[in-house]
Amino acid sequence: MRILLSTFGSYGDLYPYLALGGELRRRGHEVTLATSALYRAKVESARLQFHAVRPDISLEDRELLAYVMDARRGSERIVRYLASVVRDSYEDVLPAAAAADVILTHPITFGSVLAAEKLRMPWVSSVLAPISFLSAHDPCVVAPAPWMHNLRFLGPRFTGAWIALAKHQTLEWLRPVTGLRAELGLRPGGNPLFEGQHAPSLVLALFSRLIAEPQPDWPPHTVVTGFCFLDDSEELPARLRQFLAAGPAPIVFTLGSSAVGTAGDFYLHSLNAVRRLGARAVFLTGSHPQRLPEKLPDAVITVPYAPHAPLFSQAAAIVHQGGIGTTGQAMRSGRPMLIVPFAHDQFDNAERVRRLGAAEVIPQSRYTAGRAECCLHHLLSKQHYRAAASNIGQATKSEGGVTTAADAIEDSLRAKHQRADPG
Repeated sequence: MRILLSTFGSYGDLYPYLALGGELRRRGHEVTLATSALYRAKVESARLQFHAVRPDISLEDRELLAYVMDARRGSERIVRYLASVVRDSYEDVLPAAAAADVILTHPITFGSVLAAEKLRMPWVSSVLAPISFLSAHDPCVVAPAPWMHNLRFLGPRFTGAWIALAKHQTLEWLRPVTGLRAELGLRPGGNPLFEGQHAPSLVLALFSRLIAEPQPDWPPHTVVTGFCFLDDSEELPARLRQFLAAGPAPIVFTLGSSAVGTAGDFYLHSLNAVRRLGARAVFLTGSHPQRLPEKLPDAVITVPYAPHAPLFSQAAAIVHQGGIGTTGQAMRSGRPMLIVPFAHDQFDNAERVRRLGAAEVIPQSRYTAGRAECCLHHLLSKQHYRAAASNIGQATKSEGGVTTAADAIEDSLRAKHQRADPG
């Protein structure tokens, strides 16, 4: 089969599709990944075909990162922007979709959904985090108003009313998408950010059941696959390997590929916290200048990037922003976490891991050296955090998300073929 995967966003939005595409390619399928031009080299190095789709992005643009990583309005800004360029996205992806047998979409690839429906082709949708389902039965923590999660005791009727209000409000953000839909002669669909993002026959939830079980108001035909980890052969930098071998397991601090560009005083507060704790630390600082002294203690090392799987497995604890990709890797490592959410789904992911007993949470706006020191002391000294994290790590490793997702796609296509040609 010729399979087109469509995604948009940061590395956390790219790597699961690289992993899934690699598995589908190994099974003999021809796989193309359609996304921003920034990722051409990574896609082609994974031996997948690449197709550029606007808009392009830059993870080096600190002003842009600060604009979209705002807790209160960041998600709205991203959605409004993607809606404003949906015609470009649609026109770019249409030729690749026309050449494919099936298309798999990401939650905010609005142009790809329109292409699938216009061409009446087999369509599989996917979500990366539970918040994409916005369930009344499993209330999420929304970044603009995390306090609302305290009202979950009011039950599904209250949450459902709030979701209905959110759907109505976001329709105004998405007018260019619904307008293009009408122009293409497609029937009115659901809200593109909610029910309209989900394919009618198969929805892949590319996360672990540990953080969310299927709910009555999830789309029918949803398959929870487990995380799709991209396991490459990349090694840790030599300088980092030497540091890890020279002493006790360090605390690892990382802000992923987006929040790291708007870190503020995160690393400075973190440095003061580990000094007070007398702990060793690894700071993954990205390519952006960070607020740190020129001379660091011998117990602290900074590196721009390191592959998470081999590094996290050697950590005493992991401090991260709560992006779903980083969260999945931290869960698999079996190490306790301090999660510092900045925006988007990060608040909800953080709360779900906290409920599992493996994490503490400090929102970015309240992150200080004192609070970090206190939480890290608890994580490192109390056995129940380590036990919960270890159990989560074992369970996450056993899920086989890439295999389950690829099986589900093949089963869905096989069923469609049999219905079309029963003989």
